[in-house]
Amino acid sequence: MKPHKHAEFIKAWADGGEIQVRIVSSNEWGDAQNPYWAEHYEYRIKPQPKPDVVQFCNLKLTFDGETGEIKSAEVLT
Repeated sequence: MKPHKHAEFIKAWADGGEIQVRIVSSNEWGDAQNPYWAEHYEYRIKPQPKPDVVQFCNLKLTFDGETGEIKSAEVLT
């Protein structure tokens, strides 16, 4: 018997994982509270946010973990 197309995500959801869904023709992912596992949709486990990155070198620079953009800069003395 062939496993369901979305078996990996169904199992993750059943174990309490957060699932996101998108229509194949779309670039937008959305949270799926009660997914119905449609064949023409794509599913994924909701990605965890990446942590901010902090670097020191006479400056303390904090970068956003998701976008890589600088969030703050502080001169160290």
